[in-house]
Amino acid sequence: MALIPSYDLFDIVEMKKAHPCASRSKNFQIIRVGADIKIKCLGCGNVIMMDRDSFNKRIKKVIEKRQEK
Repeated sequence: MALIPSYDLFDIVEMKKAHPCASRSKNFQIIRVGADIKIKCLGCGNVIMMDRDSFNKRIKKVIEKRQEK
């Protein structure tokens, strides 16, 4: 059984595949967490929404955790 990484709102994550935009970025920022996860490409700013199971399969690692205030 694979270990599911923990992630929160506004974390920066790296996905397994690059976004098909001009910058080919693999880095995304989580902008919504719930039954569905919404992520924003840090290369072009495009927003992608996917269900949590798909997100857990496609995430590679958490690069930067949200800053606690």
